[in-house]
Amino acid sequence: MFGLILGFVFYFATKSFFGALFGFFIGSYIDNMQRVRDQQRDGGGQQFRGRSAQEIRDYFQHRAGRTDVPTILMALSAAVMKADGKVLKIELDYVKAFFKQQFGDQFNVLHLQSLKNYLESDIPLNDICSDVRLHLRPESRIQLIHYLFGIANVDGGVSQSELHVIADIAYKMGIPQVDFDSVKNMFFRDVNSDYKILGITESATDEEVKKAYRKMAVKFHPDKVAQMGEEFQKGAKEKFQKIQEAYEAIKKSRGIK
Repeated sequence: MFGLILGFVFYFATKSFFGALFGFFIGSYIDNMQRVRDQQRDGGGQQFRGRSAQEIRDYFQHRAGRTDVPTILMALSAAVMKADGKVLKIELDYVKAFFKQQFGDQFNVLHLQSLKNYLESDIPLNDICSDVRLHLRPESRIQLIHYLFGIANVDGGVSQSELHVIADIAYKMGIPQVDFDSVKNMFFRDVNSDYKILGITESATDEEVKKAYRKMAVKFHPDKVAQMGEEFQKGAKEKFQKIQEAYEAIKKSRGIK
């Protein structure tokens, strides 16, 4: 509950999606500490029995460190960047431009050092994706996947290894397969991509095509992520445009009025 309250406080104070997310994480940390104290008082909490107060604090500080917003994004970025075994300058430039736009002067050399560390070590994707799944709404998680595809595609195409990593992240974040396929087919196209973008198959009737378009247009309208930073909003607008383009292409091929 405290995480929710702090999320609203940070959002209205900063008018920023990341400010709200940071508030959620700090509030969740406090909630976790309170639960531990309650468990200790009530004699419960098998996980922490026999541990000192310092060990418990260290545990949650470690958890809180993993949920720092820039660090989470850097970790996910690094996972995609090194998926194909080579980190390209164009990918690094893409990530730096994105972070500069999102965080402004708050983006600094420490964030780049964090990225470097993740590029050179194992990334705890299970923990990171679990935190993101817990604190982000579905439409925001989908925008994260759109951002990761942008990294993979910046060199002109998404490789199979990059696709595999992004698919794994999407699965761990709890993103439905139909939504993942919709984003994927904006970057990784085949003959049925227009249908997949709308979340349907080529066998759909004309009425089903229209219904699917209306559903996707509402679900992924840019207003859904209006609270997020400028670069995320840009991605949302691009996704919305792709949905419209897919619908227009299907209408043209079928002669739908």
